[in-house]
Amino acid sequence: MLGFVKPSPRNILQCLLIRSSFFFHSATVSASSVDGVAAVRIGFLPPPNPPLPLDKLESSFIISSFSDWFRRGYDPFPALLDQIYSAIASSDDGSAINAVLFRLRLRLSEDFVLRFLRHHPHPSAVPPSPDASSTLLQLRIRFFDWCSRQPGYFHSRSVYHALFRHLYRHRHVSFVMECLRRFSATGHISLSAAATSATSSGSKGHPRYCQALVIGYAVTGCAERALQLFARMRYHGLDLDDFCYHVLLNSLVEASLFEFADSVFTHIDARGLAGPVTACIRVKSLCRQGRLDDAAAYLRELYLCDQLVADRTVGTLVQALCKAGRVDCAGQIVEEFSSSEAYSVWISHLLSAEKFDTAMEFLRKKKGIDTDRSLLEISQYNYLIQQLLRRNMLGEVCDVLVEMMEEGISPDQNTMDVTLCFFCKAGMVDVAIELYNLKTEIGVAPKRTVYNHLINALCKDGNVDEVLKVIEESMSQGYFPGNQTFTRLANVLLRKGKLEKLGSLLAEALKRKLRSTIPIQSRYLSALCKIGAVKEAYSDLLTANGVGAGVVMYKSTYCNLIRAFIKLRMVQFPPGLLIQMQELGFVPGRRLYREVVFSLCEMNMFDVVFSLLNRQLEIRPQDPWSCYNYIIDGAAHSKKPEMAMEVYSRMVNAGIEPNLCTDILILRCYLKSSHFGKAFRFFRLLKEKHMMSTKLYNVFIHGLCEAGKSEHAVEIWREMRERELLPSLQCYEELVRALCLSSSYDLVIRVIKDFKETGRQVSSFILNVLLLHILKSQKLLLAWDQSNVLGDTNLGVLNQQSKLSVDVILEYLMKEFSNGLRMKDNLEKFDELIEQYFPIDIYTYNVLLRGSFMARRMDFAFNLFRRIQDKGYEPNRWTYDIMVHGFCKLGYRKCAEKWMEEMSLNGYQPTWYTLTLYNNTP
Repeated sequence: MLGFVKPSPRNILQCLLIRSSFFFHSATVSASSVDGVAAVRIGFLPPPNPPLPLDKLESSFIISSFSDWFRRGYDPFPALLDQIYSAIASSDDGSAINAVLFRLRLRLSEDFVLRFLRHHPHPSAVPPSPDASSTLLQLRIRFFDWCSRQPGYFHSRSVYHALFRHLYRHRHVSFVMECLRRFSATGHISLSAAATSATSSGSKGHPRYCQALVIGYAVTGCAERALQLFARMRYHGLDLDDFCYHVLLNSLVEASLFEFADSVFTHIDARGLAGPVTACIRVKSLCRQGRLDDAAAYLRELYLCDQLVADRTVGTLVQALCKAGRVDCAGQIVEEFSSSEAYSVWISHLLSAEKFDTAMEFLRKKKGIDTDRSLLEISQYNYLIQQLLRRNMLGEVCDVLVEMMEEGISPDQNTMDVTLCFFCKAGMVDVAIELYNLKTEIGVAPKRTVYNHLINALCKDGNVDEVLKVIEESMSQGYFPGNQTFTRLANVLLRKGKLEKLGSLLAEALKRKLRSTIPIQSRYLSALCKIGAVKEAYSDLLTANGVGAGVVMYKSTYCNLIRAFIKLRMVQFPPGLLIQMQELGFVPGRRLYREVVFSLCEMNMFDVVFSLLNRQLEIRPQDPWSCYNYIIDGAAHSKKPEMAMEVYSRMVNAGIEPNLCTDILILRCYLKSSHFGKAFRFFRLLKEKHMMSTKLYNVFIHGLCEAGKSEHAVEIWREMRERELLPSLQCYEELVRALCLSSSYDLVIRVIKDFKETGRQVSSFILNVLLLHILKSQKLLLAWDQSNVLGDTNLGVLNQQSKLSVDVILEYLMKEFSNGLRMKDNLEKFDELIEQYFPIDIYTYNVLLRGSFMARRMDFAFNLFRRIQDKGYEPNRWTYDIMVHGFCKLGYRKCAEKWMEEMSLNGYQPTWYTLTLYNNTP
């Protein structure tokens, strides 16, 4: 049996990309068939080895390869530096620091102290504080001070330079200047004393002390002050060393003091201190002066003289040319001088200009030429990957990662971070999780970007338990998701019902003042209301500094809370919330007012209603009509006419004239509460007040129809027509429906005749009502025939007429519907015939289905149901109920079972009558 050979990283990633959908959107793919497996060639790399069979490509191979690569780049030194930061942060005085650091057995050196000053500790090593950068600087100063007191160790100029740069970067210039003033006192006198002491005793401390002063002033941007100190040093016979000269020179160039810089250049050349750093600063000076051609000539001169030129020098010139818009000249310099720094700058320019194809083509070409060394440094690779990731060029990121692994480049912490981000964006969450666990295991803490990408990927994958674990670990490290990531995380927790965890995260987000907390809080409180945790939601809303802080910015939160309290019959809270939301500038709608007042009237809490009315009048004094109308509307729906009239009376007594809307609300209140005598008396009063009001008549007729008083509705309708007022379409629809329900078919015909005279098109509602009642009884059709509205009508005559009156169409369709369903002619296209004259809906189809079963035409019913779906209509509960009921009525039990199952699959339940019929069908 042959042993299994572990695949190379190249084969793993190539085959992985075959299975990843993102590759086909972000890389150029040429596919061919090799033993039934697609072979893909990635353009950035040489042709790969044949890929392994897909059944052997597991995530464990990828994890194993990248785990080995990560371990190779692991540096345990940062862990020691984190320990030092933690020890200093936890110690209050110098003796405590001595005791703690003594146990670490540190070997102080220039390199060690520099690494400490440049190290960014893990968040867990430094206690959290509002100003983290200031805290970090203080810890570095304390360590710097502790090192200066250790026997056998003296701070070098590089250490002073690093510390001053930190102080200057954190805008502690005044602190540095104060230290320098304390050191130098009055300048000339102290320097003279220092020179005299150095001459008499031969001490070497004072020259270093003066050099530290020059470095300090140079780093803090006081180049002129540093130059003055240098001049006084020269006057007293002191001089700078190589390092100090270049720090001073760089500060002069940064301050654009080019003439003084040239003088220092002369000093450096005269002392034989010139080198690659000097050349780099000279090129920088020429670029700052805009003398780019002189800088290029100087660079070529250095190469012709076989002098050592730092990569930074070439990169400086290329960067200046790119900024000046001389891209062609910059490209020529890159081609002429082989420099990793120049490659990095050139690629950065191409990426910033969004010339991605050109950048990758440049790397491919250089890779083919410079095969003996890596093209870029690790930091430059990291930058390249970051830029590609930002633009979702995942195929190219894969190429670069494989390039680094094959070149044997050990990854640093940034490389590990961008690799994790790559796997998250590629959708390979399982790989990202394993590598994340490995990274934390070996003591390398991920950065905020990694946590954001990982949380986003896990949220997209729906892995709630894993994402909660990651968020807890990130918070323990001092990191918290940003606005977008937190919003996505909150949405997942809301969908999964993890409200308790979301509440704790919201509290933390409020402390960090994330902008996304307000909409999330609104949804969170709404979710609490839905599960019945209304008291918790209410307490959160009222908490000034808790989870509810800021949530008052959203109207929906108040609406959800109010409705939740009403549902739980805790009606003492909604009035206060209603007032509070108005004080914040939100205007509640009529429906919300109605629900609040309805709930209060239902509990006979009339005093609270009047109190709410008074508060409303205080808040909205400019619109008292709305305040009164909303209260009356709520009382009307609760069928409390006495309450409504009391509010009406208060309105009149306050000197506010009720408008038509107010009168209509009172009229509806009487109708809803079945006080018909009072309703008619009030209606007569309103007729005198509002004269000929069509709206008033329409409302009264509609209310009488709803109350089942169709005869009284007809009387008011006749009175309305005698006054030559035109009822609304809804008024006619309600009249037809109410009269059909009371079997007053003669009156139905009269209403239809009157409707014909208005010249309106018959609505689908009227047609559906008429067709439904034809199915129930032939009385409507007999009443229609006896009315002699129209003679006999046939299909031929109908098709010959281009413009037909309403009654012609109605008579033909009703006769066809009454008789046609029992005949074979034109049965299959009967719905299409109706559709030619009326906008049919699902209700119409339900009526046709019922008629087909009554005619025992099961084939037509089945075909009609499928045609309903083909035309884009959504069958509702009644559609399925008719199918089950019809098959049961005809004795087809198996067909009824099939439709009952389909009804259940669509989430509907049969009516009680249909279910009884179904259970009794053999």
